[in-house]
Amino acid sequence: MTAADAESVSRLVTSGLDRREARWLVEEFGSDDAALRTASERRLAGEPLQYVIGHWPFRSLDLDVDARVLIPRPETEELVTHALEELSRNDRATPLILDLGCGTGAIGLSLAEELMARGVRASVVAVDVSPDALTVARANARKHSLLAVSFVQSDWFDSLDPSLRGRIDLIVANPPYVGAEEFSILDPVLRFEPLGALVADDDRGVAGFRDVAHIIAASSAWLSDAGALIVEHGEGQGAAALSLARESGFADVEDHIDLAGHPRVLVARRG
Repeated sequence: MTAADAESVSRLVTSGLDRREARWLVEEFGSDDAALRTASERRLAGEPLQYVIGHWPFRSLDLDVDARVLIPRPETEELVTHALEELSRNDRATPLILDLGCGTGAIGLSLAEELMARGVRASVVAVDVSPDALTVARANARKHSLLAVSFVQSDWFDSLDPSLRGRIDLIVANPPYVGAEEFSILDPVLRFEPLGALVADDDRGVAGFRDVAHIIAASSAWLSDAGALIVEHGEGQGAAALSLARESGFADVEDHIDLAGHPRVLVARRG
């Protein structure tokens, strides 16, 4: 870091920014004082750092991110790890993958990129109900030249091509799973993110479980005989997710703990 950069960092810290975040802003915007001032004002107003910078790392990808999409999180990186393990287990040469609620495209694009590096030619269908989110995801696909990913605007399975039924090898999803009451007491910075990507209605007496439950119940009909569903859920939803997966006809189900020690990722296999 140059002396001028160090001076810029000190100036931002004096204005109230955390030193680490000040360094990130200086690394991003350099000596552009006007851009630095605007960025620091946005951050001090509470806007997430990821939106202020405009991009953020997710596994091996650098994803464009703004207020149209949920900020990708480390727990979801773990979901991708489980998905790769599942695909290795099935040893499919050309798997068909459905990414439900794709947002930035983080899950589907990471799978496409990492599988390609392993010599696996995956086809990924990325789905979101939000046209704004799909715009961001498409831009991220172009940014990383991931051309084997297609995009569909759909409310979960509603507008998918019916010919996909029974053909999908892997369904991955990070749906909304925060209950309204829980959301009201969480960090206010979350209010900058799309509410519909975070908060879900209750279901089966479980707060925020509606979308997770819908995906679990509907997935089996879309999966191939050896297909699997991998879905992220809230830490208080693990037991309900396991129970519903068994009720929905999945033969082999397990729930994985995240790095913080919370139940977080359901893996449900048809056969």
